[in-house]
Amino acid sequence: MKHIKDMVAEANAVVSHAPAAEMLDRHGTDDVIFVDLRDPRELERDGMIPGAFHCPRGMLEFWIDPESPYAKPQFQSGKRFVFYCASGWRSALSARTAQDMGLEGVSHISDGFKGWQAAGGPVGEKPTKG
Repeated sequence: MKHIKDMVAEANAVVSHAPAAEMLDRHGTDDVIFVDLRDPRELERDGMIPGAFHCPRGMLEFWIDPESPYAKPQFQSGKRFVFYCASGWRSALSARTAQDMGLEGVSHISDGFKGWQAAGGPVGEKPTKG
């Protein structure tokens, strides 16, 4: 059996990532979209990064693929992407998947939303509808 820690380590070896404290300066820039991969219950409970685009992890591949009937224009925008989840595991796997699908400019917050909060990043209450 392949263990999740190994999968996350493999993803981090091939995708750009940094702790939240190093990603704070990307927030609010016109060429970057923060992508929240967490479950809707997590958003309701903890809030999210203001202006982030909510993409439930289970829909990621369908929303990225421009040929999918579920494709979202955010992923065809030509902007850079900063993925995040609660602690950086789902976002590592998601960033690798997005990169493998050909999405460019993908990175993730290695310590997740928890790291964002610890670094003093702004937190909003409602997700941006896709």
